[in-house]
This record gives sequence, C-alpha cells and structure tokens, in this order.
Amino acid sequence: MAEQHRPHRRPAAEAPDGFAAALRSAVRGEADFGPTARALTTMDASNYRRVPLGVLAPRDADDIAAALTVCQEYGVPVVPRGGGTSIAGQATGTGLVLDLTRHLRSILALDPAARTATVQPGVILDDLRAAAAAHGLTFGPDPSTHSRCTLGGMIGNNSCGAHSVAWGTTADNVRALSVVRYGGEALRLEQGRAVGPHGVRELIGAHLALLRTGYPDLPRRISGYALDALLPEHPGGPDPVRAFCGSEGTLAVVTEATVRLVEAPRARALAVLGYADESAAAEAAPGLLPYRPLTVEGMAADLVREPAGLPRGAAWLFVETGGATPAEARAHAERILRAADAVDGTVVTDPAGQRALWRIREDASGTATRMPDGTEAWPGWEDCAVPPARLGPYLRDFRALLTQHGLRGTPYGHFGDGCIHVRIDFDLLTPAGVSRFRAFSEELADLVVAHGGSLSGEHGDGQARAELLPRMYGDELVGLFGRFKDLWDPDGGLNPGMLARPVPLDTNLRFDVLPGPGRPVDVEFGYPQDGGDFAGAVRRCVGVAKCRTETAPGAGVMCPSYRVTGEEAHSTRGRARLLHEMLAGEVITDGWRSTEVRDALDLCLSCKGCRSDCPVGVDMATYKAEFLHHHYKGRLRPAAHYALGRLPRWLRLAAPFARPLNALARIRPLAALAKRLAGITPERTIPELATETYSRWLRGRHGKGTHILSAGLVVQLWADTFTEHLSPQVGRAAVRVLEEATGRTVLPPPSGVCCGLTYVSTGQLDAARVVMRRTLDRIGLLPGHPLVVLEPSCAATLRTDLPELLPDDPRAHELASSVRTLAQYLEEYAPDWTPPRLDRPAVGQTHCHQHAVLGDAAERRLRERMGLTGELSGGCCGLAGNFGFEKGHWEVSVACAEEQLLPAVRGSEPGAEVLADGFSCRTQLDQLAGRRARHLAEVIAEGLEDGRP
Repeated sequence: MAEQHRPHRRPAAEAPDGFAAALRSAVRGEADFGPTARALTTMDASNYRRVPLGVLAPRDADDIAAALTVCQEYGVPVVPRGGGTSIAGQATGTGLVLDLTRHLRSILALDPAARTATVQPGVILDDLRAAAAAHGLTFGPDPSTHSRCTLGGMIGNNSCGAHSVAWGTTADNVRALSVVRYGGEALRLEQGRAVGPHGVRELIGAHLALLRTGYPDLPRRISGYALDALLPEHPGGPDPVRAFCGSEGTLAVVTEATVRLVEAPRARALAVLGYADESAAAEAAPGLLPYRPLTVEGMAADLVREPAGLPRGAAWLFVETGGATPAEARAHAERILRAADAVDGTVVTDPAGQRALWRIREDASGTATRMPDGTEAWPGWEDCAVPPARLGPYLRDFRALLTQHGLRGTPYGHFGDGCIHVRIDFDLLTPAGVSRFRAFSEELADLVVAHGGSLSGEHGDGQARAELLPRMYGDELVGLFGRFKDLWDPDGGLNPGMLARPVPLDTNLRFDVLPGPGRPVDVEFGYPQDGGDFAGAVRRCVGVAKCRTETAPGAGVMCPSYRVTGEEAHSTRGRARLLHEMLAGEVITDGWRSTEVRDALDLCLSCKGCRSDCPVGVDMATYKAEFLHHHYKGRLRPAAHYALGRLPRWLRLAAPFARPLNALARIRPLAALAKRLAGITPERTIPELATETYSRWLRGRHGKGTHILSAGLVVQLWADTFTEHLSPQVGRAAVRVLEEATGRTVLPPPSGVCCGLTYVSTGQLDAARVVMRRTLDRIGLLPGHPLVVLEPSCAATLRTDLPELLPDDPRAHELASSVRTLAQYLEEYAPDWTPPRLDRPAVGQTHCHQHAVLGDAAERRLRERMGLTGELSGGCCGLAGNFGFEKGHWEVSVACAEEQLLPAVRGSEPGAEVLADGFSCRTQLDQLAGRRARHLAEVIAEGLEDGRP
C-alpha cells in the first residue's frame, strides 16, 4: 500500500502464562496489558526505550505489596514510575510498570507546627506546595517539572531544583519512608533506626574505611548509592532514608513519605546579572553564596531565543532573594547586584516579570533539544556536577571537549551548586554517531572526575551513566553497590539494569526502532522544522511532560484534554509516544490503521496549544490531521467528517435557503434527525445561518465596480466561512473599523475562497489541497497589502497549514506571510489612529490558535488603549471547531469550558465586555452560559457608532 507506512516490526515480549490473571485477582487497581498502555510507557524523558509487559495503577500500599508478591512468584521485574520524566532512562523497563500517579496522590497529613507532611508517592509537587502555602510553608526542592513531577519520583532520583542552594536536595528533606520490597515485605525507614534489610549493618561495618574516603565532597553528589549516610558517625546516626533517596526504584517501592517543610519567604525579588560570557558567570556564582540567596541559576545566550527583559551580556545569573516584605527582598537583591562584578544587572520585583524570566529557565530542558539551526540535541549528559569553585574551569574544558568531538551543546543550570544541564547534538541515528556518543561519554566522565565532580548532580544515573560509575568511585565501591542492592533485592526484580550491574549506555536507544534517514515516511505535510521527516517530528517529544499539568497554567492552552481526563493517552506526550510506537511497529502493529492511535487522537481538540506551549514545539494538531488522512484513506469516514469537515461547501449551497433552513432547524424532531445523520452530538444547537452573507452585504454596500479601486487605497479583508455565513456582523463591524481607522476601502472578497481549515482538522488533506490551490488561483493578493483575517483559526491555517501542505508553491508562502489579525493590521497601518475609549472590564478568551500561532500582543495593546481592563482566559473553550459538535465529545467539551472560560465569565463584573474573536468560543459561551460574546471588531465599531473619543 503506497500511502501506508509499514513499520519495522520485531516481536514484543509477552507476560508469562497466568501472570495477568494472578495479578488482577490479587489487586484492586487497574492492570492493563493492552498495546496502548504498554506503548505509553516504553519511554521516559531519556534517550532510552524498553517495552514493558503491562501497567498497574495500584490503589494503595496493599496493592503494591500484593503486586510485588505476584511479580516475585512469576519472575517479572517491576519499574515504579511517578511522573515518568526521568532523564537517564530509569523509568523504563521490560516488566510491570507501577503507575503511582493515578490513585496514590493523597496528602495524608500536614503538621504546620512540626513543619512536616506525610504524602503518598503520586502526590504532585505543586499540590503539596499549594497545601503548605496556606501555612506559609513550602517543600524546598523544586525541579523545573514542579507542575507534574511526583514526590515518589523525586525520592527515587533525589531531585533538587533551583532552590537547593537554600534548602538542599530531596534527601535533605525526607524524614521517614514506608517502602515495600520485591516479594511484598513492608519496611519503615527512619533516621537513627534500623538501616534496612538484614545484613546491611554488617556490610557497612566491614567497609568503613572505603565508605569514609570514597565519596567526593560536593553539594550535588547524586550518583550511586549514598552508603556513606549509613556510617555510624553520620550526624544523628545512620540514616537509611538518605541512603534510600536516589536509589532509582532499585531497592524497594515507596508507599508513603514524611517530608520536611520549610518557611516560604513572604516576598521574593530576582537579581538578573549579565556577564561577558559563560565562564565569567560560572566563576562569579560561588562568590554570591555568602549572601545566602535562594537560587543562583545560570544560562548563556545560545539558549535564549528571545532575550527580552534580560540585561546586557552573553550569559546571565538569576539570583533570587527572599524577605518578610517586598522591600526587604528587594534590598537583599540590590546588595547582591552591588556586590556582583557583572557587566549589567537589574532587580525584578514584579511577580509577572519574575515568572516570565523563570519560564525561560524552566523551559530550557525542552528548548535545548533544538539548536538554533533546528538540529536535534539530546540528554545523556544532562546534569553533571562539580564543586562550585571549579565550575568555570570545568565549563571551559567541557566546551573544548565538545569541539574536539565535533559536537554542540547549550549548558545552563544550577551554577550555585556547580550543576550543569546540557543537551548535546549527538547523532543517535547511525552506528558511527552512536559510537561517538559512547566515546564522548567516557571522556566526559573522566573530565568530571578530574574536576572532583559527580556524574549525576540531579537526575540520577539510570542507564545513561551507571555503566561509568567505576570511573568515579572505583571498582571496589561500585562492587559494594551491587552487594547493597542484593541485600535489598536478592531476586534482582526491581528496576534491573539500573545503578547496580547496569546495561551499556549505548543500548536500548529509542531511535533504533524508528525509520532511519534512508526510509522516510510518506507524508502529506512538509514538516519544514524537521527537514520534511515525520519521524523527526515525532522525535520532537522528549518527554519533559509539560503537557501533563492538571491545573490551568495561566494564559497557556496545552493540554486541554489531559487536564480533563488525567489520562496519559490524552496528553501531548502520550499521543507522541503512541505515534512513535506506531512507527516502530513492535507494540502497535497496524501502522496508520492503528485503532490505538486513532482513539487517543479522538479527544485531541486540535487546539495547537502544544505548538507554542510545548518547550520543543510538538504540533499534535498537524500530526492528528496527518494520521486521519492516512487512517481513512480509501475508507468510509465518520459522518461528522462529511458534515463538519466539508462545512464550507454545505454552507455555500445552503446560503440561498437560509430562512427556511433556520425554520426547519427549530423543529426539534427534524433537528435531532439532522444531527444524528451528521454525527453531531444531540446536546448541541445547530447555529443559525445568516440570511445575508457578509460578501453579499459588502457588494451591496459599495455597488458594482469596487474591485477596481486604486490599489493604494484599499484593505484586503478575508471572508472566512464563519464570518461569511454564520456571523457576518463581525465582518460588517470590521469594515466599519478599518475604513474609519485607515481611510481606505475594504475590497469585496473573491468568491469561492477558503483556507481549508475544516478539511485539515478532519484529515481530508487531498481535498484541503484542492481548496487551497483554488484559493491561491482566485485570491489575487495585491503586492504590499496584508490580508486581514478576522477568524483566528482561519488565520492560523493560512499562516501554517497552507505553506506546510503546499510547500513547493511560492504563492502559499506569500499568502501566509501576508496574514494579519485586525489588531496587528491597525497597529502596523494605522499607528496614529485613536480607538474609542470604553473604560470597562473585559472577560472572555484568547483563541487557542491565536495564542499558538499568531500571538495576542497587538490585541492586548489595543484593548489597553481602549480601556478594556482585565486578562482574558487561557485554556481552550472546548468547542474547538468541529470537536465540540462531534458525537462523543460533549462531556470533554463542557469540562474544557468549565476549567477557565465559564468561571471567568460567570464571575465577571456587571457590565463587563465579553470578548471572543473565535466563532467557536462565542458559540460555546452562547450555548453553555447563555452569554453573547463579541469579536473585538464589534466592540470597536460600537464605540465608533457611539461617537466615543
């Protein structure tokens, strides 16, 4: 089949006979051995991939114990998994994956007086911090994944985060642990109490000299087992909790943890210091530690795509300070600014400004996966750490080693702790590239050790570095690691291949199973950011899981379906994983015909939020359209694809009969029958057709012959399907505004033009190209005249989908570059025009496609000039074009609207203006809240009619 991708297939291992049945009878949680569950857990955020036998979501500690008992009986290994974002490969495995995020996510106790909390392992860090914040407390360690990482995963990796200079690592903040060993035995670990299973005390006692001298002294020593915490002279006595933290799921499974909370500063300030280069910033960082900052983070210019808000320099330190009052925090930051020998600097106290700057840093783990020229970069040497005083020399030597191997990377990270993150442009697709990856890894390990450092300073060793631990610790101490592991797990069933007796660092690479450079996948979109390679587009997802946030991230959009269902399959990452496995063909074997991928993509709203909110720019809306095209090639499609996917055609045919059709739609039995035949959910009301289309009104307004007006005195306004047939009042208002603001005449649109949006969103890409080519033939763009597009989804389609579906047509790129929103056009072509001043609050929603593709900066500035105060909601309205109308999507559509949009509108002040430039957003508000929202053009036009200054 020419259009079908035939995946490279190799058999996936199957569970032992009787294991699945025995497990299900022993536990109350959900056990899933299907291809979707397995495909979703083949990878973490590392370079590695293993196919598990199945996934269990245990409901409680008893379920974990029962599962570990059954697994021991059948010889099935176990991989405990929190958020699944481990960067070194330790959250992948070939046995049973324990998903601790679904049920084990309760904060069992919070004692403000004792400053402790007792949590289950699946508790998300931000949830704990929110609960502690009510008492002025917080949990100190804060990885950049704080919105989705779990406490269990943090304990497994001994995670740190930006504030470790003030509050230490996770191991510094855990007081007690309840754990279950392979086989089901439960243990309680507390400082100064029993040190673990039988034989551990004797093992430590027999190797005191080795343990006292074998570990480097530095704040970010995460590599290996922390056996020195079990020495008798350890402060407070032997500490099995500290020894357990960072064990990467190889010793036992955490079922409960008691953690320390710290007092959170009431106010914070951020000193941003600019330096001439990266080494200068690194050498300055240790000198700031005596001022007791909360953070000392560093990054260089090659990581920062848009340096807005940053002071002069080629590298920067972010130094956060705290205080009881804003003035105290600011004074602390200003002292650091005066003391720092920086090229330039500034102090930021505005919370929004601080968040914007921190986002640059927090998104770096994703941003760094693409070089400025688009080249892929990968983890593997993500978080080495050296003594802070050695950081400057180490970075110079590190850069030299990169150059020696012909590699590039963008270091950044926790300069105050000497810990550096970096993604490197390894070639992991060819044997020669993998060989160079190994050679570089070995040499870099030696370099880190030469500077007195640790191979891991935050994310653990996993498969990426554990093989090289003898270079850091020597064979004798690493041999002791193996004996320690055996005392805890004599059967070797817990996360085998990690830390003790590791598998080689250049095996199990997740790219091995994908089509290589010589076997490209035949696809329809151009994928210009990925060299036209669909496998490269799928590889974009590196698993940092920003899409797994379950609370609304302010103005962000991604990922609305996951925030509703909480299912990994409905996250951007989950869908990317399924596409990866579809290409691999090992677990998902039907290629483009896969029902597993189809079902996961069914709840993708095609909001394009991931295109902008995902740190690596995964564009799941495009991938969904691509998949649907191939999946239904030559096959019968769902009814909604014919009805809603070809909506522009039906609306053009229906336009002359708008009045009788509207009347028929008000007859409930007929409307119900029509919706059923069209695949529309019965809860929806069919929108009313305009009795006079926008273009007919405009031609009637100007009369015949207006198409030959002088090219210098016209505005080209796109007549999108929704404005033309469903909301022509928006078009009429835009004409009023444009002609008032510019003194130019709006041209009547050519007939039969369409952006192809509905065809693209339903994967009818052959038809979309036909429509787009017809549009290019008819549009007749005037040179030097932008195209004003009122509907954000159509503007985004013209800006992105058009040139990506017709990459070889220069007219497509010309049209795409000409697209402007109304606000963008007014700002560019009528900069001196004064809009009407309305001075009232505004609520509503920024359309997701506008957020993702076009941006809303011009709209924000225009609203400010008009006196429309307040922020519009982020998230997604939930209607999302055809999505919310399709049968089976009603509940998710409503839940998306209830997340941000509907509460904001219901809670708005009396007289607030409800704004929504998207037809979908306005329809959702009308049908769910009974509120009429308006396009910004309508609001401006009303102000002009009122004669407001």
